[in-house]
Amino acid sequence: MARKKRRFSTFSLSFLDIMSCGFGAVALIFLIIKHGSDHEIETETQDLAAEVNLLQEEVEFGREHLVLARNTLDVTSDELAEAQGLARRIIEQIDAIKGNIAEIDSSDEEEDIQRLQDKLKKLEQAKKELEEENKKLGNNVRKFVGDGDRQYLTGLRLGGERILILLDASASMLGDELIKVIRTRNMSSRVKRETEKWRRAVNTVSWLTAQFPQDSQYQIYTFNTSFRAAIAGTEDRWLNVDDRDQLDQAIKELDKIVPENGTSLERVFNAINAMSPLPDNIILITDGLPTQGMKKPRGTTISGRDRRELFQRAVKVLPKNVPINVILAPMEGDPFAASEFWKLAMETQGSFLAPSRDWP
Repeated sequence: MARKKRRFSTFSLSFLDIMSCGFGAVALIFLIIKHGSDHEIETETQDLAAEVNLLQEEVEFGREHLVLARNTLDVTSDELAEAQGLARRIIEQIDAIKGNIAEIDSSDEEEDIQRLQDKLKKLEQAKKELEEENKKLGNNVRKFVGDGDRQYLTGLRLGGERILILLDASASMLGDELIKVIRTRNMSSRVKRETEKWRRAVNTVSWLTAQFPQDSQYQIYTFNTSFRAAIAGTEDRWLNVDDRDQLDQAIKELDKIVPENGTSLERVFNAINAMSPLPDNIILITDGLPTQGMKKPRGTTISGRDRRELFQRAVKVLPKNVPINVILAPMEGDPFAASEFWKLAMETQGSFLAPSRDWP
């Protein structure tokens, strides 16, 4: 019996081809979209990881150099103390020899007199050499170790009987650019304390205190929306520069401060009037005009013109006839800061300085 041939339908074959092509196209689109998403996520993750590694390397580099500087400072300070102690002993020996010479009868003990006089000359020569060595080490109560010989600063008034340092500790001290400030203010306190700009500000205070006259007094205030003394509980009280342990403690306390919040110059300027007696020299370390007065602002942003008005209002409460020396680390987006702080320094017979990033 003959087998029937199956009829061939062109419609059925075309329909299956179309369905197969459609499924293939959908699968291809899905693979392309999935691959692109993974590539973008992987690229973004790699960029963030690279940035984190870079920040960690900068922190470790800064910490290593900080330890080296502190070790060098301790060694130099010990050498200075040892030299000064030796000088005192030599002076005592000179006085004792002079007394012995006065007691000896010149007619009977000429040889003893000559021997004592020779010894006296040697001791006086040793005293002179020690004085020259002390001049090289510095005559101030503490030493600051920087990169090379950085004692070239001129024009900044560092003298006075009562010297007040005002250190800006607002959030803007975390970076020289606005984007760096925004990025860093959400990081940990440890990272904030180790930022380059803030370390530069603390080192500036350390350098200034190393130049103070030994017979003067000082106070260090940090400020943002409020203010506080570097050594808690010493507000409205002057500290002695020749108390080296206390001065070192004040610098160590600055290492614990975390820059945050806004800036109120009016509040800290009002605090100066509460000091008795008033300072005769003020050194202001900041990076820009204030962002608020005695009260918290209503909005979250403030214009450059409003910041200038807040600054001018704050200046009115400053005590009269006190020089204001300004050390400015300019911040982007604050065009009036340099001119306003320069005018303040000139009007009060102070000085204005915008140092390089590697100073002090």
